[in-house]
Formats: sequence, structure tokens, C-alpha cells
Amino acid sequence: MRVIDHINAATGPSFSAEIIPPPRGRSVRDLIEVVECLGPVRPRWIDVTSHSSTANIHEDAKGNLRRKIFKKRPGTIGICGVIQNRFKIDTVAHVLCQGFTREETEDALIELNFLGVENILALRGDGSNYDKPVDKHRSVNTYACDLVKQVKDLRDGQYLEDISNSVALDFCVGVAGYPEKHFEAANMKTDLMYLKKKVDAGAEYIITQMFFNNDRFFSFVKECREIGIKVPIIPGIKVLRSLSQLRSIPRTFHIDLPDALVDEVMETPEHVQTIGRRWAENQVKALLDKGFNNIHFYVMQDANMVSQIVQTVS
Repeated sequence: MRVIDHINAATGPSFSAEIIPPPRGRSVRDLIEVVECLGPVRPRWIDVTSHSSTANIHEDAKGNLRRKIFKKRPGTIGICGVIQNRFKIDTVAHVLCQGFTREETEDALIELNFLGVENILALRGDGSNYDKPVDKHRSVNTYACDLVKQVKDLRDGQYLEDISNSVALDFCVGVAGYPEKHFEAANMKTDLMYLKKKVDAGAEYIITQMFFNNDRFFSFVKECREIGIKVPIIPGIKVLRSLSQLRSIPRTFHIDLPDALVDEVMETPEHVQTIGRRWAENQVKALLDKGFNNIHFYVMQDANMVSQIVQTVS
């Protein structure tokens, strides 16, 4: 089932989750346990993150350029297939621009189609040192809107090379939005302009970066509507779990933590998990009260508190 159909069909609170593949060399069993923990709260869909390839370009003895591709967390496509076919939960594969050529992207989308995966989240990706293909005959998507356009072409049966009797790949495409602005954008106005380009290119819904201040989200939605962005906007929630996350979350995700949350954690750091869970519960309740029935949780590798929160607010 397509994500946009899940959204349109929801008549009450519904939840989705984002998980991260295990590091290279680790077993997928750890991730399976996360999905099993989420099972009782019936997530409508599960996002599986992807990570840019790092490429070391070198010249061989004959002067030919070679590249060695390395991914710290492989397996997005396979994990989507396992979750969807084993647990009967729809999955959303994260597909990146950086680290992949358009040809590799097309191959990945074909594989996802074979597995019955109908949903992707189109992202530019950050932190890759592999931006351009060595082969001059291959191309890359520079921005997420370019990736959305490529997927839209596949919906129309248009592949990178002409193929007779080609089959259309009808993916539902989501994109990311940033209530506190993407860290590379000059200002919020510019960031919203790029977001609208992604929607105009064919994106059907927006999932936001995590936030801990609902007012930031409400303001973001208002500004999106004012510039003509009409697709559903799904709030993304992260549960604060440790004292170290007071530093790591702002540094990694370029967001602010509210003074009230930080002060309470600093006063009683031994209760950080209780504080974090209560804060997230209050966020979710306020969002539901405002009519945002679809809540997306950034689970990573720990689903216990998310499961508890969903059962509390449902």
C-alpha cells in the first residue's frame, strides 16, 4: 500500500517509524527485534535509512581511473524486503542522490519494485565524498528534486535508455522538510522554496526532521501552506534517551533543544529517560489535538519507549 493512501485512509491516530540498518559486519537480527517490538502498535509503515557510499578514486598502473565503493551501513533494499514480506508492514526505502549515479538509482528502484516495495523517500544525502561518477557517460542527481523527477519519469515508463514495452514503476515519493531550516540553506524562505520545488516535481508528502518544539512545527506548516505547498506534512518525533544526546542531537541534526527540556534534564540527569518520554508524549498529544493524526517516530535501534508512548496516547 502506498504511503499517501495510508495517510488519506487514516481516521484516527496512526504511527510510522524510521529505523537504521545495522553497521557493516553486524547481524540483521538486531533490527528484526526492533520491528518485532513495534509490531503491537501496528505502524502503518517503516522507513529504512540509506547511507551514502564513500568512494576512493585511484589510478591503476595503466592510467585507468578506478573507484572503490564502501558503505558503512548496507542493506536498505534487502531490509525493506524482509520487513515487508515477513511482517506485512509497508516499507519506505530511503534513496539518496549523493553516492549514486542515476543508473544505479534506476537499478535500485527496479529491485525495490521486484520486492513489492511501493514507497521511497527521496533525499539528497549529506557527508558523501563521492559526488560525481568517474565514467563520463553516467550521470548523477544533484538535488532531491532531480531524484523526484527521475522517479516521476519512471511512473510514466520512461527509463534512462529507451526500452520497448517498458513497465511503469509507480512509486509513492516522500521528501524531507526542516521546521528549523536545513543547515545549508541561507534562510527559511530559501529552504521553503527548495521544498516547494520537490513537491512541484512530484513528491506526494513531506516528513519533517525531528523537532522538540511544536511551535516550530506549526509555524513551518503555516509557512508551507502560504507558499502553496498542499501535500500532507507529517511531524517527526525523537525521544530523548540520554544525557549525551543533549550534545549529539543538536550537533548531528542541526536543531535546537528547548530550554525547559534541557534545564529539567540537567537538574535530574538520572531521570533523563523519564523526562524524554514525558516530553515526547506531550508533543504527540498536542499534535494529535491539532489534527495531525500521522506521527512519525525516529526509532533508530531502540523501539521500547516509542512503543510505550504510542500505547499511552492511542
